[in-house]
Amino acid sequence: MKRKNNKNTVQELIGIDTFSKRGLKTKNGELVYFVISPTNISVLSNENIQTKIWHLMQVLSAQPNIEITCLDSCERFDDNKTFMLERLGKESNLLVKNCLEKDIDYLDNIQIEMSTARQFMFSVRFRREKEEQIFNQVNRVEKAIAEQGFEVKRMDKDDIKRFLAIYFGASMQGELIPDIDGKDCFDEEKLGHIS
Repeated sequence: MKRKNNKNTVQELIGIDTFSKRGLKTKNGELVYFVISPTNISVLSNENIQTKIWHLMQVLSAQPNIEITCLDSCERFDDNKTFMLERLGKESNLLVKNCLEKDIDYLDNIQIEMSTARQFMFSVRFRREKEEQIFNQVNRVEKAIAEQGFEVKRMDKDDIKRFLAIYFGASMQGELIPDIDGKDCFDEEKLGHIS
């Protein structure tokens, strides 16, 4: 008797079909991503902040189909800090306690510095457009963002893999993750039928 394999791949679970030459192919169309370099608004005057907001509004009104994603570009330190605090509570050696306290302070400082390391992605979804229409729209979106004073770059495959890895909390080196998540390993023709 043949058993049906009901296991989905990670790609199927999150709705990604494959990489395209511009972005990601999904069941709901192709996504093209743009990464925007963040501006440190803590050093800007209120007037300059209002100008930045106005420029963002201009981008969104010129390209209303843009989707926006924001995420930390760093890993979380909570688990390491929790472990060190528990270890500190159990440690009796003063030298080790001193080292643990320094490590905790170091983690706190790094976490504060990296908490401002945000990444902003704009994405545009294409459903049934022709190749030429997609090419023109991608160029228009990139130009509209740049014209409003934002530093923009269209994301390549490695950039998208890094973004997905951070978004799903998998790794900081997303570009090293294989393109295929192991689906071929369960191909019945290669493994033979399971009875």
